[in-house]
Amino acid sequence: MIRILVVAGVRLYEEGLARVLDADEDAHARAAALALHDHPTAFSGIRIKSVEAPTLARALRTLHVFLDAGAPPSGFRVTLPKVTSVRQVEAMVAVAEQYDLRFEIQVEMPQAIVGADGTALVARMLHAAAGRCVGLHYGTYDYSAALGISAAHQSLEHPVADHAKAVMQVAAAQTGVPISDGSTNVLPVGDTATVRAAWALHVRLVRRSLERGIYQGWDLHPAQLPTRFGATYAFFRDGLPAATTRLRAYLDQVAGNIADEPATARALAGHLIRAVDCGAVTEVEGFTAAQLRAVSGS
Repeated sequence: MIRILVVAGVRLYEEGLARVLDADEDAHARAAALALHDHPTAFSGIRIKSVEAPTLARALRTLHVFLDAGAPPSGFRVTLPKVTSVRQVEAMVAVAEQYDLRFEIQVEMPQAIVGADGTALVARMLHAAAGRCVGLHYGTYDYSAALGISAAHQSLEHPVADHAKAVMQVAAAQTGVPISDGSTNVLPVGDTATVRAAWALHVRLVRRSLERGIYQGWDLHPAQLPTRFGATYAFFRDGLPAATTRLRAYLDQVAGNIADEPATARALAGHLIRAVDCGAVTEVEGFTAAQLRAVSGS
């Protein structure tokens, strides 16, 4: 399932940029809130600064200014970047309870994957979120840089990225919290050859994520949206014939050369449901939506 997250003022509040005066950031936050109030979208949000000590006060101030300017629309969520401890998630829960917010944890630091005590902190973070976490996002470049990966090799398909996302998937398994892959900074801008090469890379990376069970991802440029949708639609449509045939054979108890089990049937039904939900197809021939959801357990 694709979800496009419109992050209001994401670059204005990015702690990696040059420092912005408090009065200016307050004004940006109010303007973004008013703009979102006037033009609500199905999914929207704001990425605040990290709640590490140096930026904690500014992060909370921006969030309060934004929210006090007007109630956000339904589907709004806060992205919490560079999380390194369970206490930061607990602090976010305290703020979220004031405004009845949902938030997403951006896994950009190695400490979120393996803590000093050797445990997978991301799993503990999910439990500490008290049901308010609605996504785990992998941050390609901050995470890679923190591990000393040279810039030329920083990618969402680097082995360190695959390790981090595998831990995230295990931590979030059966919690209902979706995983989002990171972005690629190779943008489709410039001459025709450069654009085509960037699109080809993006298509391959999106499909790679889908094949690994990660159904959402970050994009940095509007020109990446055509390849995001195209790669996603192609993935689900390509898998449609085999999924429908195997699921029908399973339900009708027809023997074949693939011995599918109940867990696989759930996965087959899940593929078909996602194909409809993301818009790749309007319906699945031979199945009703109720049938598919009954098999998938959703």
